[in-house]
Amino acid sequence: MSSSSSMDCASSKDKEAAADPPRAPWWTGETVAVVTGANRGIGLALASRLAERGLSVVLTARDEARGEAAAAAIRDARPPGLGAVRFRRLDVADQASVAAFASWVRDELGGLDILVNNAGVSFNEISTNSVEHAETVLRTNFHGAKMLTEALLPLFRRAPTTSRILNISSQLGLLNKLKDPALRRMLLDEAALTERDIEGMVLRFLAEVGDGTWRGRGWPEVWTDYAVSKLALNAYSRLLAARLAGERVSVNCFCPGFTRTDMTRGFGKRTAEEAGRVAAGLALLPPRDLPTGKFFKWRTPQLYSKL
Repeated sequence: MSSSSSMDCASSKDKEAAADPPRAPWWTGETVAVVTGANRGIGLALASRLAERGLSVVLTARDEARGEAAAAAIRDARPPGLGAVRFRRLDVADQASVAAFASWVRDELGGLDILVNNAGVSFNEISTNSVEHAETVLRTNFHGAKMLTEALLPLFRRAPTTSRILNISSQLGLLNKLKDPALRRMLLDEAALTERDIEGMVLRFLAEVGDGTWRGRGWPEVWTDYAVSKLALNAYSRLLAARLAGERVSVNCFCPGFTRTDMTRGFGKRTAEEAGRVAAGLALLPPRDLPTGKFFKWRTPQLYSKL
């Protein structure tokens, strides 16, 4: 893999890849990448990295002032002549906001090529596991990402290089964190699983949170509401990847691991800039190296097929 177009991940093939001649990037300055929740943290670092690579970046955030400031900071910092950066307000949990954003992408940009669903929330401290805000967490992290993706799907250009959807997820939402055997069987049955099944799982969780019976029901034990939101997002990503097979739109998930952001209250093993760099590398994988329906875990080049 070349340094200009490969993911920034270590692998056993590094020495071999280093001997390969450089490849020209598959993207141009007209390639449009939308990054949600990008006024800070991993989203901001990722948007900045994509702009450095020369793409046309749309940075979104709920707070207009913070979003405008973030976009201006990227524009001021990048070398002259590299990718354009523009801000557009978007609340992924609000249907009207999503519809307005999709209309703007269609009318002003003519479409998009890359969508990174990064916007997300969690209300847990590092050592706590409250589900007090479960409805908000699920509405943003799962339903919001799903609603935006479905609204933008008709606008993907589906170029020969393949359009890309990258969902920022978490290993907290992997199936090994789910202890309920019936739910595990349902999610593992790739031939029978439907979006209705996933929605039903989410509704069941919220109902059990509502009546206080969620404990001991086999849900993930760490950051439970956040983990369930990512469990649902991972499952939806796998279904969407299968649905779009052959349509030149790849769908993958990426877990940045324990990263120092506001969500982790500044704790973590790596910086947002490091995570953003790896995420950008995944979003820009060369077409011949681009999978779909896979889960990337930090720098591990192994693909986790069971989302």
